[in-house]
Amino acid sequence: MKKVPFTGGEKESLQASMDRHRDAVLWKVEGLDDEALRRPMTPSGTNLLGLVKHLAAVEYWWFADTFGQEHEELPFDDDDEDADLRVDPGETTADVLAFYARARASSDEVIEKFGLEDLGTNERGEKMTLRWVLIHMIEETARHVGHMDIVRELIDGASGDHQRA
Repeated sequence: MKKVPFTGGEKESLQASMDRHRDAVLWKVEGLDDEALRRPMTPSGTNLLGLVKHLAAVEYWWFADTFGQEHEELPFDDDDEDADLRVDPGETTADVLAFYARARASSDEVIEKFGLEDLGTNERGEKMTLRWVLIHMIEETARHVGHMDIVRELIDGASGDHQRA
């Protein structure tokens, strides 16, 4: 498990924190079959694979979109606010995990290219620093890893933020 350095620089520490939560996302889906990953475990239909898809979409949106970098089409729908949380029957687990990997790589390129004080612009025209986006995405990812922890525990009893030795 990646650790946030006790004496690292700000950008390095923020990225390490982000990566720690991203790695927990991957651990939460590890070892489960497609049926288990898609199984709705709450009344709202929350499932592990849908949360991975959502996290991929919001990473692209907050990093690439905000900082004017090209990205693939995102699964957002103005008429359906939860579209990015649903995995279509034609999407495979491998498809969703590859989408998440591409989003992570794209976000990492933005983090590498821009400084913490550099400004991006969101869809409403509001300016924000890369620092703000990193902090927001750490919060967003950690929040959903918490959801994933509960869902995974309901499926097979596995819990925690990393695999135990």
